[in-house]
Amino acid sequence: MSTATLTPTTADPQHAVRRSSPFAWVQQSLTLAWRNIVRIRQNPEALADVTFQPIIFLVLFLFVFGGAVSGGTGGTWQDYLPFLLPGVLVQSVVFSTLGTGIALNEDFAKGVFDRFRSLPIARVSPLIGAVLGDTVRYLTSIAILMVTGLALGFRFENGVGNGLLALLLVLAFALSLCWVWVWLGLKLRTAQGVQGIAFLVMFPLTFGSPIFVPTDTMPGFLQAWSNINPISYLVDAMRGLMLGGEIQKPLLLTLAWMVGLVAVFAPLAIRAYRKRT
Repeated sequence: MSTATLTPTTADPQHAVRRSSPFAWVQQSLTLAWRNIVRIRQNPEALADVTFQPIIFLVLFLFVFGGAVSGGTGGTWQDYLPFLLPGVLVQSVVFSTLGTGIALNEDFAKGVFDRFRSLPIARVSPLIGAVLGDTVRYLTSIAILMVTGLALGFRFENGVGNGLLALLLVLAFALSLCWVWVWLGLKLRTAQGVQGIAFLVMFPLTFGSPIFVPTDTMPGFLQAWSNINPISYLVDAMRGLMLGGEIQKPLLLTLAWMVGLVAVFAPLAIRAYRKRT
């Protein structure tokens, strides 16, 4: 039988996908996201960077610098905890977004996406699934830090509702920022290259912000950087929601940065993905 007599489904699986529901890619993306979650369950040590590392950062900075930052000999680590926890929460979740780009780069190197390409699924589904699947990593980091902080005495001083909104905000920011690393993961040749460049970007973003100390204690040039740093806006919004204080301005600026990150880097990442597949 010639290929001319074959049905579109048999001759062209991708054509079959296009003829199916226009939202079939959503279900396919969720299925592939579940694949990533199952892979984490089978390899739980992959979560080490979002479980032990946040606790280590919180405890070390709290007990080593707590007294000095909160007022010299008169300050205690209990005074520093409300200031520190929202910042470390932002730092940990932001750093965990690097794993998305690194994992994508490794999957391409292993030929995983070549096998996806042979399946009758939407072309973009594996990429969306990879991004959604890493949400588990972000949620794990948030949960671990909040449990640790609550055990140390942290409380939502501005109400539990606003505190939960702050957690949703940092999760949404992570989903926006991860598109930067997705793009790098698709453009660079090795996972080591992705990690190296990502750390060069992440350290000025996180340490050049009021995560650990107030901005006004920094030298002038670093204050100027912190005042335009998107991480600074996120941290200020988190502290406002969790502890009280100004919320509207940092929240709006954070949302603007989120929209900008997605608008710029999601199309770049999808374009790079289409070129590689």
